[in-house]
Amino acid sequence: MTTITAVTTHDVRFPTSLSMDGSDAMNKDGDYSAAYVVIHTDDPALNGYGFTFTIGRGNDLCTEAARQRGLALVGKNVESTVADLGAVYRELQGDTQLRWLGPEKGVVQLALAAVMNAMWDMAARVADKPLWKLLTDMTPDELVDAADLRYLSDALTRHEAIALLTELVPTRQTRIDELSTSGYPCYTTSAGWLGYSDEKLRRLLTEAVDEGYRHVKLKVGSNLEDDIRRLTIAREVIGWEANLMIDANQVWDVPEAIEWVIALAEFKPLWIEEPTSPDDVLGHAAIRHAVSPIGVATGEHGMNRVLFKQMFQAEAIDFCQLDAARLGSINEIISVCLMAKKFGVPVCPHAGGVGLCELVQHVSIFDYVAVSGSLEGPVTEYVDHLHEHFVDPCIVENGAYVLPSHAGYSAEMYDASIKEFSFPNGNYWASIAG
Repeated sequence: MTTITAVTTHDVRFPTSLSMDGSDAMNKDGDYSAAYVVIHTDDPALNGYGFTFTIGRGNDLCTEAARQRGLALVGKNVESTVADLGAVYRELQGDTQLRWLGPEKGVVQLALAAVMNAMWDMAARVADKPLWKLLTDMTPDELVDAADLRYLSDALTRHEAIALLTELVPTRQTRIDELSTSGYPCYTTSAGWLGYSDEKLRRLLTEAVDEGYRHVKLKVGSNLEDDIRRLTIAREVIGWEANLMIDANQVWDVPEAIEWVIALAEFKPLWIEEPTSPDDVLGHAAIRHAVSPIGVATGEHGMNRVLFKQMFQAEAIDFCQLDAARLGSINEIISVCLMAKKFGVPVCPHAGGVGLCELVQHVSIFDYVAVSGSLEGPVTEYVDHLHEHFVDPCIVENGAYVLPSHAGYSAEMYDASIKEFSFPNGNYWASIAG
């Protein structure tokens, strides 16, 4: 019998603001950060690793909240715990004192994601499978038992959820075989950060085309003339056959979003991402109606499955960009993927932060194999930053994620990286302070 003995957390921050990596109209100087969780057991060969993503200040709050979330796990039997992660999720989510601080939103929700990501990582390690394989080997009933369907019955019932999953069970292996050959399609944002010079933008776009990307995303929203110039460069480099997406990172009000996107319509963007407040369901619906046929994409700041339910019901989005470190881990992700399937909205996870690419490759593979069954529309984000800090980094070839083969959720960071970039006493930050 193996027992959880401790949960430790680390405030890890990388100085990406120095190179303007991650810069956009709303977030100009972010330092990509992780509230990193390690769930320890009395078996030296078994731990669980997880995190949530922030961009610097406040990461310490998430780190402490994750520590408090994880306290309830200490002393639990590993085998019985990982056998019912739906129950574990409900126990942690049901902590009324923490819930009062922000019911399924904010810092406490980010902390829940970090801890449950670590639990799903541990479950996959116990099963000796990559997480996507653990999920695609689960029965429809097992997946629905793990999913959080509370407050969703007006959009998705348990019976409907099981039926959607059961439909694709006979053909799961066919899609796994396909992905083993082709990989899962992704797009790159690495070229498009707002703080990059035109010369760097052109060079990185050229590299993206050479590397096989057929989808490229650029940040917009700070200055319309700059956006026109940068999108002109983008189309010159990638041509008109490739897909170009634009991302405003919530910077506009609704009328301004409509006006700005129409002004950029000549560049034929596939979607406008986060055009306004992530909580504004009706605002997204109004923008979608006004800028069609340009699609509307959002979800990286979607704090829980209920917001996504409303987005689907209001026909407010064309692309669902759930975030693996903001929703309450796989337990909520299953629910959102199922609703997206029912409402006919492709799932295109957000992955523009440290470690998010490592996580969402598993999510996208699961969605295609077990839920959506289609690659007509879905494409997952990839950013070429900070993968060297992970023990099992994602691999992208010819514009597609290669299926992960190692057990777990690909969330484990190197001890040396934690030692170097822990804040404020890691080697890097201590040297800066000195």
